[in-house]
Amino acid sequence: MTNEISLIAAFITGLLGSLHCVGMCGGIVGALSMGLPEKTRRTLWRLLPYQLLYNSGRILSYVIAGALLAWLGAETTSLLGQPVNAIGKWLSGLFMVALGFYIAGWWQVLTILERAGNHVWKYLQPLGRRFLPVTNPFQAFGLGLVWGWLPCGMVYAMLAFALSSQDSVQGASIMLAFGLGTLPMLFLMGSAASHLSNFVRKPLVRQLAGTLILLFGLYSLFAPGAHEHHDHGSMDMDMTGKNSHAEHKCG
Repeated sequence: MTNEISLIAAFITGLLGSLHCVGMCGGIVGALSMGLPEKTRRTLWRLLPYQLLYNSGRILSYVIAGALLAWLGAETTSLLGQPVNAIGKWLSGLFMVALGFYIAGWWQVLTILERAGNHVWKYLQPLGRRFLPVTNPFQAFGLGLVWGWLPCGMVYAMLAFALSSQDSVQGASIMLAFGLGTLPMLFLMGSAASHLSNFVRKPLVRQLAGTLILLFGLYSLFAPGAHEHHDHGSMDMDMTGKNSHAEHKCG
């Protein structure tokens, strides 16, 4: 996919997949406001800086992870060659398909990765607790920075997407677009949690969101030109080689 389509897909995946965030992050958002004065909790404009800084920290964690994995993908390809790049593209598409099944509730395969991530999370979680109770905006930012590493199949799927870009700026951009896509739902969750929870628990809502994400994954796998740029590179090399050979013969 082109860079623009990748960013659009990442944003929409975050927007649709954030239905899942209501269950994963609802307790954290509640903890964010628990230590604040009641006047702050009940006033949207006073609570807004805390929500903004918490989510800024969370998204910054995504951006850092995306940049690092994309850089790692580029380094691996430079060492092992283009076949690794092609494998990465296919894996990212398959992860997107798996995410669609995951969000829709049809197949919870990504919970395997979440369980694996729990082994790392158990060392990070105590660090996040140091920022609780949140009494100032800087604590909210620190809490978000740590909680951005919470084991989440949706984040892992998008990190596979970022990895396949093999460009640290593009990988960071993908995760930024994804993180921004999750913002509307999480902001609503802070002010209208009960109504939102009832809405997103409806099977039809989750299935529609999962289907759309699944279609993005299938598009990245099978769309015309999705993977053929590798072949173009080989063809260009062959053409260059043939042209050089022809010039040598002519000389």
